Amino acid sequence: MNEYFYPIVFGVITGTLARIFMLRSDYRQYPTYLHGKVIHLAIGFIAAGLGSIVLPAVLEEEFTAITFLALAASQFREVRNMERNTLTELDQYELVKRGSTYIEGIAIAFEGRNYLVIMTSLFCTGGYLFWNVWVGIIAFIISLFVCRKFMSGTHLKDIVKIDYVEPRFDGAGLYVDNIYIMNIGHPERQKEVLKYGMGFILTPKNFNVRSSISNLGQRQAILHDVSTAMGVYRDSGTPSLVPLAKRDLEDGRVAVFVLPQDKDIEQAIRVIGNVPTLENAIRMPSESADRKMKGSDTHGTR
Repeated sequence: MNEYFYPIVFGVITGTLARIFMLRSDYRQYPTYLHGKVIHLAIGFIAAGLGSIVLPAVLEEEFTAITFLALAASQFREVRNMERNTLTELDQYELVKRGSTYIEGIAIAFEGRNYLVIMTSLFCTGGYLFWNVWVGIIAFIISLFVCRKFMSGTHLKDIVKIDYVEPRFDGAGLYVDNIYIMNIGHPERQKEVLKYGMGFILTPKNFNVRSSISNLGQRQAILHDVSTAMGVYRDSGTPSLVPLAKRDLEDGRVAVFVLPQDKDIEQAIRVIGNVPTLENAIRMPSESADRKMKGSDTHGTR
């Protein structure tokens, strides 16, 4: 039997296990159904196979085999496109949409996790090949910690302070604290909004966060996650019952207005806090060249 057989098999198994570890259904319910999971596991198995043959190919000077990695990268980009297209189609039928920014973040995550599988298989195969199976197992455990780190990311609770504020009406205007949400003139609708509505104020912890939470995609992600986790009191064709997030132009705070079926303040705060900070929404204006230049000029005149 070929000397590379067991290291390659070990790399494929550990890589596939890593993909299973990274494939989770949570309150956002994606991926949900069995067939969706099978697709991701099958692609993860292929990625594990590619990662496990890299070192044996190099040792045997079969450098043309490594070109399969370039082919794999293009195929994994297709996975990203598949996820984007699927979720975009499904989003049309959501009462509270995910939004394009959230969908793109999910698609990027699924593509990136296949590269983490390749990394896991590569390290585990190398540990087995150059040392022994126990070193390969240690490499697998370390790889799982790395995968967990890349999976976690940041959440809104890390960058904003979340406070509950009872929605109120001033005439026909709906407000959360002093932030205007929308105009509702029908008295019956106003009663429904006050009965089922909940308001939250997100206060940014620093200047950079103002730009991040002002992103429309980030705000839509908040509304979608709360509506998914706690239900939503609305149906199609009821524009006055649409959850909204509006921004205070003076200080950058964001007011979130939702109509959950389960009106639990503590749970809603937890859900909002666990909304992921979308990569496409992150802004660092304080790190811009113009601001740094201005800061250095000011420092120099003192």
